[in-house]
Amino acid sequence: MDDLPLRKTHRTPGRAAGSNPDIRFDRFHAEAVDDGWGYDEDLPVLRTEVRDEIARSVIARNTSPDLSFDRSINPYRGCEHGCIYCFARPSHAFLGLSAGLDFETKLIARPNAAAQLRKELSHPRYAPKTIAIGTNTDPYQPLEKTRKIMREVVQVLSDFNHPLGIVTKGTLIERDIDILAPMAAKGLLRVGISITTLDPKVARAMEPRVPLPAARLRTIARLTAAGIPVRVMVSPVVPALTDHELEAILQASKDAGAVAASSIMLRLPREVAPLFRDWLRAHYPDRAARVMGRVRDLHGGKDYDPNFGTRMVGQGEWAAIMQQRFKLATRKLGLDRSLPPLRSDLFGKPPAAGDQLSFF
Repeated sequence: MDDLPLRKTHRTPGRAAGSNPDIRFDRFHAEAVDDGWGYDEDLPVLRTEVRDEIARSVIARNTSPDLSFDRSINPYRGCEHGCIYCFARPSHAFLGLSAGLDFETKLIARPNAAAQLRKELSHPRYAPKTIAIGTNTDPYQPLEKTRKIMREVVQVLSDFNHPLGIVTKGTLIERDIDILAPMAAKGLLRVGISITTLDPKVARAMEPRVPLPAARLRTIARLTAAGIPVRVMVSPVVPALTDHELEAILQASKDAGAVAASSIMLRLPREVAPLFRDWLRAHYPDRAARVMGRVRDLHGGKDYDPNFGTRMVGQGEWAAIMQQRFKLATRKLGLDRSLPPLRSDLFGKPPAAGDQLSFF
């Protein structure tokens, strides 16, 4: 049985992962194999499934020294954008789901997120600091168009005058400019737009359900025109595939109105590494060995090194060269500026219906 190829059970157009790897917490694993009998029937298309989760808390905390925030919110678990390199894929294992196709097709929505957030922000001992959204799965993935959970969450944060940082690849963020622009005017908001490549063919293969790079550049322009400060995030940089585009991405983003920039090197934690290797062999067999060789150079000879301080920038000579290129390009374009901290002093619980208004 081990020598038989896996039998496909679905067609997977618009998906980056080619399979569902084992769930690391499961004791048993079953696979459908092709036994040679020749199944010729048309396979069904693998559709996105969504189930609801009633959140008991929505503000997640972290103490990572690599991150500039200590709290975040995830309106959704899993992400239909399906970026093959997504470091959030392994989090699906905690739901009993695979980091592969399950991550892209079996999504969890949290419909009470806004109501629960309002409750948590109203706690008398809550102390405001910037909440980050989009640092795990994208809040403006396609599902948000109909569910509007992110919009409800943003509205609550606006009501409380709470500082917010958003990271997204989704152009759907433009829908919420009516809420976001007033927050930005108060110094409560900044947005990061991630652009990995300017090549639409590479983007479609690597990020199959993400708006194309040109559309994301237009989003930068529209957010900027509305007074919303936008940082372009050249993330992740994929060695031997997209690294040569670094300066071009920064220039295009500057032209679109971006006011700052950041960059993160490709990292492949846990199940992401074999998924990415399979993807490379399928889409770029001519350079798969070169890409993975460079990745290992960046991470001490391994597919991934989880050590704080180096996991996002890499180590070694090539990492140093990329950091120098980024510094020179951002300095030339004026994207090396440090943005002022978001305001927390405006935070306050909004009056509820029936509350007596203060005269002072």
